[in-house]
Amino acid sequence: MEKNEISDFFLNALLQFSDGASAEMLYSATTAFSKIHLKKNESLVKEGGICPYFCFIESGILQHAIEISGNEVTTYLALRHSFTSSLNSFLFQKPSRKSIKAISDCTLYVADLKTFKNLIENNPAFHQYYYNLIEKQICLIDDYRIDLLTMTPEERYTKLLQTEPKLLQEVPLHYLSSFLGISDRHMSRIRRNIK
Repeated sequence: MEKNEISDFFLNALLQFSDGASAEMLYSATTAFSKIHLKKNESLVKEGGICPYFCFIESGILQHAIEISGNEVTTYLALRHSFTSSLNSFLFQKPSRKSIKAISDCTLYVADLKTFKNLIENNPAFHQYYYNLIEKQICLIDDYRIDLLTMTPEERYTKLLQTEPKLLQEVPLHYLSSFLGISDRHMSRIRRNIK
């Protein structure tokens, strides 16, 4: 792990969710994180392991996946300049129900549990940032679950085109189709018909 200069993207990501908290307090929070690198296909955590970090993705993409009947199913795609973790495993130090792996080379800023708890308890700006981030994520998860139940595959793909166009440029098709709950063959047909 490296301790070095903090990325402007990292600081700006914290500022975005912090409701006007002092930049000084947020900068102080960022310096508690360490930098690590994951190579493509390297795991942050494997299903059944304990997730070691809460992390900001400086570059690359992390795939969250579960295994169902021998098939890997993508449950989430964490893109650069976002935060991610197997949160239940990380916070409560219990076996992760999912794996998180790099689908491209990644640079991450990470905090272990002790550092993370210290920030939550002693840095009001980071505490507020974390509260706002979790609130936003809960809303996004709720929307995603409703979309899976109420929208056709074509509608889900069209919504992804409108809301997350960079996913379509950066993520291999089989990860996207798994994430959207669409077979690879059906996904290819949809992409041909919807441009």
